[in-house]
Amino acid sequence: MTIIPDRLDAGLPYPLGATFDGLGVNFAVFSANAERIQLCLFEQTGRREIARIDLPQCTDEVWHGYLPGAYDGLLYGFRAHGPYAPQDGHRFNPNKLLLDPYAKGLAGAVRWTDALFGYRVNSPRHDLSFDRRDSAPAMPKAVVVSSSFDWQDDKPLNTPWSDTVIYEVHVRGLTKLLSDVRPPEQGTFAALADPAVIQHFQRLGVTAVELLPIHAYVQDRFLQEKGLTNYWGYNTQSFFAPEPRYMASQDLNELRLAIRRLHAAGLEVLLDVVYNHTAEGSEQGPTMSFRGLDHASYYRLVEGQPRYCVNDTGTGNTLNTSHPRVLQMVADSLRYWVEEFHVDGFRFDLGMTLGRSPGGFDPSHGFFQVLRQDPVLSKVKLIAEPWDVGPGGYQLGAFPPGFSEWNDKFRDGVRRYWRGDPGMRPELAARLAGSADLFNRRKRRPWASINFLSSHDGFTLNDTVSYEHRHNEANGEDNRDGHSENYSDNWGVEGETEDAGIQIVRDKVRRSMLVSLFTSLGAPMLLGGDEFGRTQKGNNNAYCQDDELSWFDWDLIRSPEGGALTDFIARLIRLRREHPVLACKDFLHGDKELIPGVREIDWFDERGANLSPDDWRNPEGRALVMRRAVRVPGGVQVATLLMNGGGTPMSFRLPPPTDFKRVVMLDSADPGVSERDMQGDDVYEVQDRAAVLMIGLAKAS
Repeated sequence: MTIIPDRLDAGLPYPLGATFDGLGVNFAVFSANAERIQLCLFEQTGRREIARIDLPQCTDEVWHGYLPGAYDGLLYGFRAHGPYAPQDGHRFNPNKLLLDPYAKGLAGAVRWTDALFGYRVNSPRHDLSFDRRDSAPAMPKAVVVSSSFDWQDDKPLNTPWSDTVIYEVHVRGLTKLLSDVRPPEQGTFAALADPAVIQHFQRLGVTAVELLPIHAYVQDRFLQEKGLTNYWGYNTQSFFAPEPRYMASQDLNELRLAIRRLHAAGLEVLLDVVYNHTAEGSEQGPTMSFRGLDHASYYRLVEGQPRYCVNDTGTGNTLNTSHPRVLQMVADSLRYWVEEFHVDGFRFDLGMTLGRSPGGFDPSHGFFQVLRQDPVLSKVKLIAEPWDVGPGGYQLGAFPPGFSEWNDKFRDGVRRYWRGDPGMRPELAARLAGSADLFNRRKRRPWASINFLSSHDGFTLNDTVSYEHRHNEANGEDNRDGHSENYSDNWGVEGETEDAGIQIVRDKVRRSMLVSLFTSLGAPMLLGGDEFGRTQKGNNNAYCQDDELSWFDWDLIRSPEGGALTDFIARLIRLRREHPVLACKDFLHGDKELIPGVREIDWFDERGANLSPDDWRNPEGRALVMRRAVRVPGGVQVATLLMNGGGTPMSFRLPPPTDFKRVVMLDSADPGVSERDMQGDDVYEVQDRAAVLMIGLAKAS
């Protein structure tokens, strides 16, 4: 049992957080405006505070102290003294227990009570009032963590971007219904690398698993009051600690072991991370960590009215990454996940917010500069969500080199073309060509565009071809939440149907969109579950649905229908991997002729003729042929993609050459087709709403 002294030794201002050295624990926490910070220690249940000791030193705005004889597993928190002056941006309240921003483990969860707020919730003075109740009984406690794990020969896979196929999935939803896993481990990190899961990933051929947020997060009060939960996890409480609900053993090595096994199977692990805001909400939100330690430093405040938080995120607050200590925290967090958990990359939720300064979005912002020059972070995959809800909040294509970006224009363009919208040929062509109009600058490569048909936010692919309207009634917001325009079509009946004719069209359109995805330049991303037809019953904002609506139905995965779609996608991914023409490493401009009459990229209509300017402008043109060509050993590999976005079958005259002895084929209307002996044939019948891919080898001249 540790004997708690009356005072701490001076300790060191670095590293930040709680660091166990075998003899004791060093505590260091940043606050530029606090007047005094106390370390609070708790007994192992976290219910009783057993000591409250001042951090004795402050160096360069970092408060620090050393506790001899302390051990890993110790529970602690902070209390910060300073001015309570919301009108000046300061909200210090020592009655509120504060979580260490660098906490690497948590004990307990938030228990919602008005005592969590720094002000009296029902006071007529609102957040200008002051609350004196102790919030410790309602707060989780930070845990001192020391790590040791045998990674053996685990090394970064460094999968080239040109070979990368991303699979976006939720840790809990993936295995909550997986009967192969013991019930206590279902929905946890322990199940993430179960042999059944890995076999499924390998069957598909994906190369990277992108996990929805696994940082510890807070369950929203308003959701709990409605009997719902924050399922997605975009409400971060700690940037260093994994979400406790996802751990079966409460041992951090559970996650490390899962990542090591995924790596052994050739799969990279990417994390969806939320550094744009925290769970403390607006200026009227609770005081749980950052707000109580130094509200004016951690958050962006309205210029001239520092009582109020800038809300470019739509969540009430915006993290101030322009502050060097806040930026340091973000970089330290990212580096921690790479070095301690061997994570291979990150997708930044509302990534545009991280590059905001008071003047707006800045592609030269310190956040981007730090990540691009950091010797650890510059080597991992970096993906940005290029929008937020603030002024000028859509910046697709504006991020600096080193970042890839979620390309929602790809999603919308492909959906609209296959829905049959008029005038979509130019838009589809731009997206198939890697969205060079957006990304071909500053020597960026096609994989700057993360192409996707669906993601966690919005309709699943199945629902895109089954519903015209959102059906979010279960969210308790009168169906007002979620996107109102999904560019979807139900093809005759809203929702599930037993009409075989409608189902044939839906299946065909879905396969056609998948062909578009995996034959486009850029890095493809598949939403987990789309490969077996997962539905959310038309809910396009299932963020609060921690139930069968969101969880994987493994019976459907193993069904004939689910298996057939999985095999179709697996074949597309295999073709992309085996044929360089489908995953070109450079933007193609059509200005290079590889063999007579064959440029590296070209566009035709159903007559086999190049499209004229008038053809491109024709809003009723539904047929489009893309031909790409690359040099390979033995000749020139030519891929011809025939697309009929119209409602009737159409005969396509193939542009020459057509004298391939045999071509690899894939037809979204007839997925059983695998190859064809051309024998000089130059006409092919393409069914309505169908895409046909042909790959052949032409002799180089």
